[in-house]
Amino acid sequence: MESIFPFIEDTEVTETTSTTDIPKEYAWDFSANDFKLVNGKVQVVEGLEAIKIKVYKALMTQRYRYPIYSWDYGSEFEQLIGKDYSKELVEAEAKRFVEEALKEYFDRGWITGIKDFETSFLGDELSVGFTIETPYGEANISV
Repeated sequence: MESIFPFIEDTEVTETTSTTDIPKEYAWDFSANDFKLVNGKVQVVEGLEAIKIKVYKALMTQRYRYPIYSWDYGSEFEQLIGKDYSKELVEAEAKRFVEEALKEYFDRGWITGIKDFETSFLGDELSVGFTIETPYGEANISV
């Protein structure tokens, strides 16, 4: 179609999709629960290490609490606090919460599976552990 402005050429916009959507994230020190600095600068990691950080942050962020995040981001583990649910129900809900929190990473192909899902209770504290399968290898996750 010709432009009504003779000095402006029509440009055709084409959408491109990247097939090399490599996950990237700022390096994270899990023991200090803070960014990992090298010479005072934050480093960027890729691949499996980036996925581990993204998974950890998604599971440790309470869904719906922070307006900066979409309602699809985070987990709902706090719904289990103070409830008198059976151990079996808590384990089933914890697994569902993990799968929902990581849905975006499944959709992107960064995570291809979850296996060896375990829950444990130390008093009133729930711990969740599992292995994620990714195109970059496997990683154990504990929260």
